[in-house]
Amino acid sequence: MALSFDPDTVHLPIGHFIGDRMIPADGVIDMHRPSDGKAYASCPLADVALVDRAVETAKNALKASNWGGVRPRERTVVLQRWADLIEREAETLAKLEALSSTRPVGHLVAGDVAVSAEQIRFFAEFADKEGSDLVPTDYGSLGMVMTEPYGVVAAITPWNFPISMAAWKLGPALAAGNAVVLKPSELTPFSTVYLAELAIRSGLPAGLVNIVLGDGPVTGTALTGHPDIAKVSFTGSTGAGSAIMANIARTGVKPMTLELGGKSPQLVFADADLDKAAAAIAQSILSNAGQACVAGSRLIVEEGAAAPLAEAIVRRMRAAKAGPTWHEATEYSPIISKRQLNRIHGIVEAAVAAGGECLFGGAPMDAPGYFYQPTLMAVRDSSSPAITEEIFGPVLTMQTFADEEEAVALADHPTYGLAAGLFTRDLSRALRLTRRLQAGTVWVNRYSRSRDHILPTGGYKRSGIGKDLGREAYQANRKSKSVLINL
Repeated sequence: MALSFDPDTVHLPIGHFIGDRMIPADGVIDMHRPSDGKAYASCPLADVALVDRAVETAKNALKASNWGGVRPRERTVVLQRWADLIEREAETLAKLEALSSTRPVGHLVAGDVAVSAEQIRFFAEFADKEGSDLVPTDYGSLGMVMTEPYGVVAAITPWNFPISMAAWKLGPALAAGNAVVLKPSELTPFSTVYLAELAIRSGLPAGLVNIVLGDGPVTGTALTGHPDIAKVSFTGSTGAGSAIMANIARTGVKPMTLELGGKSPQLVFADADLDKAAAAIAQSILSNAGQACVAGSRLIVEEGAAAPLAEAIVRRMRAAKAGPTWHEATEYSPIISKRQLNRIHGIVEAAVAAGGECLFGGAPMDAPGYFYQPTLMAVRDSSSPAITEEIFGPVLTMQTFADEEEAVALADHPTYGLAAGLFTRDLSRALRLTRRLQAGTVWVNRYSRSRDHILPTGGYKRSGIGKDLGREAYQANRKSKSVLINL
């Protein structure tokens, strides 16, 4: 399959998706392709009235279809058909996403789209396998904890992994019997709209998946604060998550799942396999040009291993093959926007001014579009902006430590606690430090999620509330009711 394509020939589904059809709308938010900076489309902005329409459609669809009350296996079968269709339409989905996002088309077909189908299948199987519990009580009574869907769930997804983040939200919510109104990022909306079209083609009752396009201040605020939204699920920055919490508090109280920012450390001890550690660490910051909440952006290495490890990481950074996302051979991604490119460079410059040393990179690439050089920076002061701020770009800082206590102290970030990596051959040390690291996910001698959907993801501190993926994500989309019956 030849995956490279002409970006000017892709048909874009510009509009909202409500019920069972596209709602064409004039775009008001200018969009530029990250790979070449070219203005190519504009995104519509759903106002309060259109959000009301989408939520009302979802409510009516739940009632008409009895989606939350049908035989659970029926939900499983429909969602599995949807996953099959996603795989068959992988090339179309990949082109829509590669055009507007930072994800290379080859990575999308082999990775994001395939993983999205897997995730939907994974959650589909929970529908008829997770249920209510009979709990211990005295002999004269019967105690149960019953679960049921929330109703209409709001979901907001980020621009960095559009289709896989949509699957994170839609899969568990639908399997659990809910309807969803989802707002994708205004920077990368098109693959999500097509995903909703495929849901209807697979036999999902119309109105259970609704996509509203727009920004955070208008569309996102209307959606998360809507009185008929029963639960909110959001992935994005810590600042945006805080704003959503405040908006919900102004209009009422409702449960929420928030996967937010990160500044994840990677601890490397001198006894580690340094070549394997370098490969994992370089991949963690090169993948999507570091534009991931779990990016391992803080290297914390034992003093004696710092020089050889840095050399091995730089060797891999130098080999990164940048190019347009619509070229099959592209391995290294652009930055999502000119604004974000400038922000990354501003933080790097501020860190250098504060005493940091660029060992490699440290500037925008001389190329069309928004590309930033893979960057390794030695930093001594933990108050440096390169350490404190989530850069969301291909910038890896390096600090050294003398012993375990110093390593743990450097790893403990005052704001974030999303993920952490640990490289050592000492099993006792690995288990000891895994307990001490303040992070929702710890990877040992690796740094990636892979396709282990059973493991939940979520953060400590200001990196979030609740969990995505795993059994926990399904359970988070059902509310519980305690029942006690005298016999």
